[in-house]
Amino acid sequence: MDSYYHSHDLGKFTEMGKGNKALWEKFSAYYNAVFEEGALSEREKALIALAVAHTVQCPYCIDAYTQASLEQGSNIEEMTEAVHVACAIRGGASLVHGVQMRNVAEKLSM
Repeated sequence: MDSYYHSHDLGKFTEMGKGNKALWEKFSAYYNAVFEEGALSEREKALIALAVAHTVQCPYCIDAYTQASLEQGSNIEEMTEAVHVACAIRGGASLVHGVQMRNVAEKLSM
């Protein structure tokens, strides 16, 4: 069965610059600066990106930041824990929005 996402498409990411080179260059400069060593190590940033990739459910990002995390010295246990942190935050965010549901239900039940 064919898939909407193809792993080889990740390598075509830079082609997005063909439509507007100036914007691509600005994005690339910002992106590269974000992932440079700073207050957080490159390893920590890769783990954060891996967790966010799971939250936004981007298969290309999951592939890229799984590889980046491994290259920066993370192991499968650390990576799995990062994914679980993302899961807990996403689940908690869904649950806390239940307060909004309860507020509306209470208002409409009056």
